[in-house]
Amino acid sequence: MSQNNPDADGHRGLVVNTASVAAFEGQVGQAAYSASKGGIVSMTLPIARDLAPLGIRVVTIAPGLFSTPLLAGLPERVRNFLGQQVPFPSRLGHPEEYAHLVQALVENPMINGEVVRLDGALRMQP
Repeated sequence: MSQNNPDADGHRGLVVNTASVAAFEGQVGQAAYSASKGGIVSMTLPIARDLAPLGIRVVTIAPGLFSTPLLAGLPERVRNFLGQQVPFPSRLGHPEEYAHLVQALVENPMINGEVVRLDGALRMQP
């Protein structure tokens, strides 16, 4: 990426990492998972600063409850229950919504070194 031709502002690329809301409010039994996602969150700003001279931005998305292959294996009543825990919209997130955020991050060069929650205002219970 550092070898890309820069645009007029010197931008050469964007790294988008994925963490989880568990980085901020891990649940009982999720210590290792929460810590691993917290590590991704914690490295976002330092890596953005490290790569800034190369014209590379770094951001992290921390999604909440999304419709993924993992959740697709759960019974429908469980998926519905999980979706109802999201304040608004009260449903599981769609992969297209994640992709839309990535597109917005690509298009806005001032977003750098940030962690963006994508969770419909969800706050996980213990």
